[in-house]
Amino acid sequence: MITKIDNRVKTAVVLIPIMLVGIYGLPLAGFAIFMGVIAVMGAWEWADMAGIGERWQRFMFSAAVGVLLLVLYALLDAEVVSFGWLLALSVGWWLAGFALILCYPSATRWWASPWRRVVAGVLVLCSMWLGFYWIKSADDTNLLITLLMLLVWGADIGAYYAGRAFGKRKLLPDVSPGKTWVGAVAAVVSAMIIGLLVVLVIVNTQFWGWQDYALLMVFAAVVVVMSIVGDLVESMVKRHRGLKDSGSILPGHGGIMDRIDSMCAAAPVFAGFLYVWPAL
Repeated sequence: MITKIDNRVKTAVVLIPIMLVGIYGLPLAGFAIFMGVIAVMGAWEWADMAGIGERWQRFMFSAAVGVLLLVLYALLDAEVVSFGWLLALSVGWWLAGFALILCYPSATRWWASPWRRVVAGVLVLCSMWLGFYWIKSADDTNLLITLLMLLVWGADIGAYYAGRAFGKRKLLPDVSPGKTWVGAVAAVVSAMIIGLLVVLVIVNTQFWGWQDYALLMVFAAVVVVMSIVGDLVESMVKRHRGLKDSGSILPGHGGIMDRIDSMCAAAPVFAGFLYVWPAL
């Protein structure tokens, strides 16, 4: 146990500065590459989760995701395609993911094929990249990305401690035995509180009415609910494959996908919400 904690701390000491530099220290193009590298690393792990055992096949899948992201970047930069349509596709995929976890295991037939899981992996990773890229391009102050991370990380912390202390009734035991209803509710409440605090500290709310605060609460709740969906979709695929972790590249933390699963869903939903309702 002590060794595991030590490994988690050591990994965090290395990982946190890299993430901070990647998120706050890079221009938009550099940030797009940074998130692309994370997505490609996640693709290597997802290929294994999809049941692709051959290393050359996993390499080809990872390379294909990288090439697709380069194409997306070029098309968006040239304004050939619209962020709006791509974000709508991403949010639609995650709503489908929500339905799949609610229907697990009866709906397994819809995605059990390795190649269908490969397609799902493309949607998971590309939607994450797209969400982060739009957020970064829409706000050069990095406030929006900071808010997204605070919402998801704060919700994770709230869910963890509340779930351990009071969680008894399982949320979706067939998908993830560790998650409880108490933890999920605590995650949503934590996100609402964090969102409210961030707005009160940073935003001029002089002309805000109750509708604005209500919208903020809905926004925070939806983003965090979808972050839980992202976590559960990965758990569902791992469970089907018989895996505990997506990989072992991060000692004490598992794999890349284990660290970004929540953000994979939260980022595009966060971006989509603000794209549709920019006044928020």
